[in-house]
Amino acid sequence: MDSKHIFGGVVAAFLFGFVVLYSSRGRENIKASEKNRSKKTLKSSGNGVCRSNFAGNTDVIIVGAGVAGSALAYALAKDGWRVQVIERDLTEPDRIVGELLHAGGCIKLAELGLQDCLDGIDSQIVFSFAAVHKDGKRTAMSYPANASGRSFHHGRFIQKLREKAASLPNVKLEQGTVTSLVEQKGTIKGVLYKTKAGQELAASASLTVVCDGCFSNLRRNLCNPKIEVPSYFVGLVLENYNLPYANRAYFILKDTIVIAYPVSSNEIRCLVDVPGSKQPPIANGEMASYLKTVVAPQMPPELYNAFICAIDKGNIRTMPNRIMPASPYPTPGAFMIGDSLNMRHAVTGGGMTVGLSDVVLLRDLLRPLNNLSDGAAICKYLESFYILRKPTSFAINTLASTLHTVFSSSDQDPSRKEMKEAFFNYLSLGGVFSEGLMALLSGLNPDPWSLVFHCFAMLAYAVGRLLLPFPTPKRMCIAAKLILVGSGIIFPILKAEGIRATFLPATMPAYYRTPPVQSTDDRETG
Repeated sequence: MDSKHIFGGVVAAFLFGFVVLYSSRGRENIKASEKNRSKKTLKSSGNGVCRSNFAGNTDVIIVGAGVAGSALAYALAKDGWRVQVIERDLTEPDRIVGELLHAGGCIKLAELGLQDCLDGIDSQIVFSFAAVHKDGKRTAMSYPANASGRSFHHGRFIQKLREKAASLPNVKLEQGTVTSLVEQKGTIKGVLYKTKAGQELAASASLTVVCDGCFSNLRRNLCNPKIEVPSYFVGLVLENYNLPYANRAYFILKDTIVIAYPVSSNEIRCLVDVPGSKQPPIANGEMASYLKTVVAPQMPPELYNAFICAIDKGNIRTMPNRIMPASPYPTPGAFMIGDSLNMRHAVTGGGMTVGLSDVVLLRDLLRPLNNLSDGAAICKYLESFYILRKPTSFAINTLASTLHTVFSSSDQDPSRKEMKEAFFNYLSLGGVFSEGLMALLSGLNPDPWSLVFHCFAMLAYAVGRLLLPFPTPKRMCIAAKLILVGSGIIFPILKAEGIRATFLPATMPAYYRTPPVQSTDDRETG
């Protein structure tokens, strides 16, 4: 059956899907409610500890010098704010994620004036993705409008960002572990931290921005974290090997999800998704055996030998894939961005794009301000941040969760198997279908309505495949179950992201927040 015949029934299938969906679920009630902040015990500043020499001269403290923290430090300092950055470890990070920056993220990096941080680290241009499905079926998906992403070693990129931020005279970058936030009369006034030598210091500022990543130890003071770990990534590096198609990454969507992309001119990063909260141990060889017997047979022929060699070398590493919706407590004097605030599955590599988008948005919101001394007024004004970030974070978060849930499910259920086939074939249609999804995935088109259209178009496409040209009772039952399964995937994600804030932002009071009236300019020129 060709695509023309299938799409001939898409409209009918789409309506059919909505009838079944709404009859089974009923109408969803959307309520706007504000969670009461649970009181946390924070250390007072009046405990006699030594203060940093920088205290009293700082506008913003940034906790964490990863992608978001370093970029924010540079952006705010360029605008004249005096910034102190406290990072737990200033040596070059060595991670297996945070190595693929999509086209939308590259644009945000350029908006911040940090595009040169991609130079001199042997970063690789990525124009397209090759999706590989069962039976060797393949399709190529390119970024729209000749856009491109970059892939690189995470640590090299981080060090370039840190160097760029530290080059500004009004940025102080130091190594230390922040142990707590300092609160006075309900407002965060700074942080307590320990230096590398073990000395305990206090730093004060009008605004403290927490962006210390997925393992943040401060987020419980500022939000209600509900963290889910649906799977782990197992990371390998394929050395001295070039992909058969230059400037292309791989999505291998078989029984196991595998992602492969170049991180240098002669190295390929390979990430294997292992579902569940447990993984085979590395030390006793079970992980190597799993990779060889379960994963290797699913690799494309051009990657098989290099994959086996990488396993034999033994440098196997793991990383949990964490999902956490944004649920912040408005807190005067403190703020969160990046993975500290919100995490999505790393299968689509969208984390850095969301983080850099947060940085651009926060910088732009702070630009009209002359000072940050009125913590309550600034806090109320910055509530708009959580509404304005929704389009980008929603599109990337939802697509990541949907893709992982669909392709990590078992083929034993006919409806889930059919959904996988339909998803892959939808990507293979090209044109507005694959380009539309790539624009969403990469942050080039952060439009929630466009994402919903594609989700339901894929669902309709799957139903059309089953019902056309001759629907049978069995196929109709599978189609109905497919719709229920699909809605069971999509709607919980929509609910977690916040339906009203995402699709009806104009109904949210925070959407209309304006800068507080200020009469003096305390900032230096940047």
